[in-house]
Order: sequence, then structure tokens, then C-alpha cells
Amino acid sequence: MSFQAPSASILMPVRNGAGTLDRAMQSIRSQSSEDWELIVVDDGSSDDTPRIRADLASRDHRIRPITLPPRGIARALQAGCDACRGEWIMRMDADDWMHPERIASQLAFADGNPDLAVVSCLVRYGGLAEGYAAHVDWLNSLVSPESIALRRFVESPVAHPSVMFRRNLIERHGGYRDGDFPEDYELWLRWMDAGVRFGKVPIELLEWSDPPGRLSRTDPRYSVESFYQTKCHYLARWLGANVDARRKLWLWGAGRVTRRRFDALEIEGFRFEGFIDVDPRKKNEHRDGRSVVMADELPEREFAFIIVGVGNRGARDRIGAHLLERGWIEGRDFLFAA
Repeated sequence: MSFQAPSASILMPVRNGAGTLDRAMQSIRSQSSEDWELIVVDDGSSDDTPRIRADLASRDHRIRPITLPPRGIARALQAGCDACRGEWIMRMDADDWMHPERIASQLAFADGNPDLAVVSCLVRYGGLAEGYAAHVDWLNSLVSPESIALRRFVESPVAHPSVMFRRNLIERHGGYRDGDFPEDYELWLRWMDAGVRFGKVPIELLEWSDPPGRLSRTDPRYSVESFYQTKCHYLARWLGANVDARRKLWLWGAGRVTRRRFDALEIEGFRFEGFIDVDPRKKNEHRDGRSVVMADELPEREFAFIIVGVGNRGARDRIGAHLLERGWIEGRDFLFAA
């Protein structure tokens, strides 16, 4: 009897996830679609995770366990990718929960949108932190391929465990890399830099957990500095490909913190002509040897491109409205990057 690969290979890395693993795996086994396999990569657990995983695998042949010494999330993910046999690799974390229609819905969406190579979905926030809840609201506002691509330099525009991507992307553009950077954000930026199109099912299909000890809160690879170094590398590539070199680059945000975060962009060869701010106390000042101008005295649009480096969401919205009212077009004349 010949083997037929499933449409979706679900990739779940876990380390010491005994408290949530059973619920996460049961949500997969309860899917309306049966066209899947589950690759559970145990990255050196020392709790009851191996027993829970083995018990469920003994009852469901679609569950394929992999055991590794503790090597870290990026290496665990890539080892799992190497074992996946489906056309699509669907991410899932051991403390999340998927809606019974998640697999069917994302596969159907992919079939209806063959130009997409990464398909995400809306997520429901499963935590208590108001700041992260606001981040989820922002994520869920980005649905179209165009909005996802346009806002990718603000933050990661998709929740990692919500994505499903074509397995051949790894062969064409490389998979997860281990380094001093957030492995998922770097992967999305690298793939989008290569022209890969992302889309999102406009339905909540995943409950995204936010435990206090999650890696994004504790690991230095997910620090603000690491995010900016990663985004500035790919932002520089985007600027080089999309902005006429004759246009001068301006940074909206003259504060020291904002300027320092974009030092990495200047290291990549893109020096700011000056800074834009709304604080009248900064008017006509010089920061790093360059002038500060106010929002009502913007440089001439034809010869300038603005990077909006202000991270506050309310301020970002006001800046966007201010620029649009004056004829500046996002993606052509300015870009949000914080």
C-alpha cells in the first residue's frame, strides 16, 4: 500500500509543557478535517511531557513524536520542518488551542487563493496583559496581503502559531535560523523580502496563549534591540529596492530612544537627512548633527521619504492621518517602522 502524504503537517515544539500539552493535542484530534499529521518535537523536556505525548501517539497514528536534547526553539522548529511530509506546514504551540475548523478553513482559504504561500488567521487572545491584547487587536486588523506586507516593519504581522506555509518555501528561501534574533520575525521578513505573499483567514481559529514565562518575555533574542536590528536589515533592503536614491530619508521621531533604535538602519548605509517631531521645544534643534523640523513644515514630498519611528499606536495613527491629508502615500512616500 503506497503512502499518501497528508495535506497539512502540524508542527508543535514543546519543552516542559505537561500542564497544557494534552489540551492542545486534543484540539488537534478534534479537527473536522482528518487530513493531517502532527509532528511533536520535544526539545529536552524534564517534566511529564514525554509520557503525555507518548500516550496520545499510541492512540493516534497521525501523531509522530521527535525527541531532541535541549537545542532551542529555532533548531527544534527546523528539525520538525525536516520531518514534515505535508504540502503545508501548520504551526501550533503546546499551550494554544485551535478551533475545530482551523485546518479545514485554512486549507480551503489556500485553495481559493493560490497566489498565497503563507496563510494565517485571526487569533483570540488567551492572556491578561492589556498591552499584548492591544497587539492582538493590531494583528487582527491586518488581513489582506497588501496590509500585511505594508505593516511588516512595525511588528510581526502574523501570530507565529497561527500560520500555515507551503513546505517548499524552506527549500526555496531557507527555514528557521538560529541566532540572536526572533526566529519567526526574521523568517517572515526574509520570505517577504523574496516576494512571498501572506494572507489571513478573517476568522478567529486559534486561541493564542500568553503565559508569563513565554520566550518572547524572557529570552534576549526577543528584546526590543534584537527586533530593531532584524527589521532594520530588511528595511534597508526594502528601501534600496523601492525608494529612489535621490530622495532624502527623514525619521519621524527626534527623541533619543527613537534615534538610537534606528542606528542599525544607518549602519546599513541609510543616513537620515533630519528628524520630524511635534514637540515645539525641539524646533530648530540639532540632533546628531541634523536639524529637527515640525510636522507642519515637512520636507518637499518629491525629494523625501519618511520613516515613522514613533511606536505609540495612537500617535502613529495621528501621524498617518497627518501625512495622508497632505498627499503623502503609505508605501510610496512614507512607511511605519515602529
